[in-house]
Amino acid sequence: MLHISAKELLSQLNQVIESCREEDFSKPLPELSNATFGQHIRHTLEFFICLFDAKNDGVVNYDQRKHDTLIETDKKLAQSVIASIEDFLNKNQEDFELTFEANYATTGTENDRMKSSFYRELSYNIEHAIHHMALLKVAVKQSLTYIALPEYFGVASSTIRYRASTNANQ
Repeated sequence: MLHISAKELLSQLNQVIESCREEDFSKPLPELSNATFGQHIRHTLEFFICLFDAKNDGVVNYDQRKHDTLIETDKKLAQSVIASIEDFLNKNQEDFELTFEANYATTGTENDRMKSSFYRELSYNIEHAIHHMALLKVAVKQSLTYIALPEYFGVASSTIRYRASTNANQ
């Protein structure tokens, strides 16, 4: 089920990227604290990239993202990255152990390390993507109003289920 959820989110992102005008993809937006639409896309996708890179060495560290400015300025490249992530998800259906590595201190370079798994990190990536999609939704509704958003863009599945249950009970 995680794979399906992740691929649905990536499909929504792809649809919105396709709708975004080239000049708007890398334009600073006040609703995003002058970050760009493309920067949020890149940031979101690079978390997935870190996860699929972890398949090789068993360690996932989101702090070591590449910050590839080409992904945030080139819509077609961003869409190609989405296709690569979807391909990885199709080929990797089983859970496997990982070590999660992070440094939450504001100074120093020593990482904390803890046991994790592919499924755990994939679920984190789903939540992370939804968070950034919610931020993008605000920017779209304020500055990029020509973009038609999928119905549940930036909405957590638990919220969708909750809304459905409360509407059914009324």
